[in-house]
Amino acid sequence: MLRRLPFDPVAIGLTLALGAAGGAVAHAAGLPLAYLLGSLLVVGIAAATGRTLAGRPVTLPQKFRLSFVPVIGVAIGGAFTPEVLATAPGWWQSLCALAVFLPLSHAIGYAVCRWNGIGRAEAFFGAVPGGLLESVQLGEEAGADVRTMTLLHFLRLILTIIAVPVIFLMLTGHAVGSASGVEMTGADAPLTLPAILILVVCGAAGAALARALRFPGWIITGPTLLSALAHGFGLVEGVPPGWLIAGTQIVLGTGLGARFAGLDRRTLPRIARAAILNTALSLLLAFGFALVLSRWLTEPAAAVFLAFAPGGLAEMSLIALSLNMSVAYVTTHHVVRIALSVIQARVGKSFLR
Repeated sequence: MLRRLPFDPVAIGLTLALGAAGGAVAHAAGLPLAYLLGSLLVVGIAAATGRTLAGRPVTLPQKFRLSFVPVIGVAIGGAFTPEVLATAPGWWQSLCALAVFLPLSHAIGYAVCRWNGIGRAEAFFGAVPGGLLESVQLGEEAGADVRTMTLLHFLRLILTIIAVPVIFLMLTGHAVGSASGVEMTGADAPLTLPAILILVVCGAAGAALARALRFPGWIITGPTLLSALAHGFGLVEGVPPGWLIAGTQIVLGTGLGARFAGLDRRTLPRIARAAILNTALSLLLAFGFALVLSRWLTEPAAAVFLAFAPGGLAEMSLIALSLNMSVAYVTTHHVVRIALSVIQARVGKSFLR
């Protein structure tokens, strides 16, 4: 007797096809970060409105989406060259500034959520500027509503992912993503079979090791670390090819969009208002920090802004990769942001009891 699969492969295939079509249209239109945003918007609209695809639901398992994230980590690792690492001691000012930025951003988000009628515990854990899974888990332990917290975090990530490429397009006139014309570090190096095997090991072993050690954002930080070591010691020069990065964007965007399925439309407007205002104020705060810090750093203000923007680690790193802009700097700051945010949430949990 055949065992029934725990997922619907046809529904997954149709959802990915819809995401790929959205990404292709966005790419043809020259939109920033086209494959990610195009797939996210098309699939998100279909999921939120309850559409079906040939009678199948819009769906993409979280595990499937996460399985592609190490590709981004491995690509990021190629940017950790000895020349880049030599400048790392000069990052201490902005890393210390995160310890000021995060509490300010959290306090603003909490006030915005409370002003929009969101409960005290939900507002506190839903406004944590990083560490979605850890923050929601801590909030659940404190008795907060999981759905509200998840939606607050999810909308913040989505809005930031949409806003940041558009902001860069308006300020610089350059597209972000496949249309940018910028080549990633290591993209010109040939990918031999030994190099491919090394990169695969960096992705798989890095994720497994980081998860076992409970690294923040383990699914991307582990592969990034092993890839950085492999590139730093000269074991490999190449990075994942452009077509694989584009495919990963489609999977990430499709996975994010599919999570709009089954949202409570009655509470969505109130939570959306809070998330939109919180995201806008957080981005303004990040922009202010970037202007001030860039006076003392060798990094440009645009890179500092990207390092402080309250988006997802994988997505913000992907934008940095697309622009070939201080990738190691941006990624390092987002890893620290997640770690400090989780610590902040743990400390705050004791005061909410």
